[in-house]
Amino acid sequence: MQPDKISRIAVIGAGSWGTTLANLLAEKGLSVDLWVREDEVHEQILKERVNREFLPDVKLSARIQPVRSYEEALEGKEVVLIVVPSHVFREVLEGMRPSLREGVALVSATKGIENQSLLLMSQVADEVLTQPFRRSFACLAGPSFAREVSRKVPTVITIASRDETHAASLQQLLSTDFFRVYFSTDLIGVQVAGALKNVIAIAAGTSDGLQFGHNARAGLITRGLAEITRLGVAMGANPLTLAGLAGLGDLVLTCTGDLSRNRTVGLKIGQGLSLQEITGSMKMVAEGIRTTKAAHALARKMGVEMPITAEVYRILYEGKDPRDAVRDLMTRELKAEIEH
Repeated sequence: MQPDKISRIAVIGAGSWGTTLANLLAEKGLSVDLWVREDEVHEQILKERVNREFLPDVKLSARIQPVRSYEEALEGKEVVLIVVPSHVFREVLEGMRPSLREGVALVSATKGIENQSLLLMSQVADEVLTQPFRRSFACLAGPSFAREVSRKVPTVITIASRDETHAASLQQLLSTDFFRVYFSTDLIGVQVAGALKNVIAIAAGTSDGLQFGHNARAGLITRGLAEITRLGVAMGANPLTLAGLAGLGDLVLTCTGDLSRNRTVGLKIGQGLSLQEITGSMKMVAEGIRTTKAAHALARKMGVEMPITAEVYRILYEGKDPRDAVRDLMTRELKAEIEH
């Protein structure tokens, strides 16, 4: 793939992040077809050049063409970004498959773990797609709130693919003077980090909602990173990836930023709201809710100790009182910080 010769791109998913990435690429001079699920969003973008549902107050480039079918979105495209929630990723990929032409580059900006199979998005793609698509499949992750990127705030992220040359080409395609992209070949590590940081963000938000302060939040972030690293390494990730942009970088952002949906879920739990009350009032998906269930099951399956994740699971799915969860974390058996 030659980045300077790419002219036509598809973005599948018109949530806040999908719309932001579509606009970023369109403003680089590329023609972008944006697949939209919702009728009202399609009409807003087509007629008003705005996505009021998911990215209000951002004027969208005239180079973005909203479309409703996979066939129309994928026709003649050289690169396809998939930006949908993890629980519909397989369904969307299967819907796209008949319209995918050989040689197209697929990039996932989805952060999560499939609940039923406990697979990462690249592993779902391995099951759904043929070998040529699997070999070049890439994932995008890192500290990047959509609203800040849409305002051209300096942002630094990572693109990962098994093929280093392909990852470097995608790096060139996506980079701008405010959106700096690094590349990696650690496809597993980038995805594990991107998924599990949302679970720890729920824990950090809960701590903040209980008004436990900065000490507690810093402890949760640090020990949360230890959990993410343990599971990532068990799955074949490079531990340095977990200390990088997709890991520590995104973890800090999601655990501390007011724009974080997962932290907001935790805040409301700490303030006494039920999960049903919280999700009933949310327009956009907080991936950490589903990822908590998958991560808890995956940790048990692989024999990896993840006590914070386990307590978040008990709070969300077993109705455990958050204060009891904190007490149980704080009174666990004492041990060395660095495991040998």
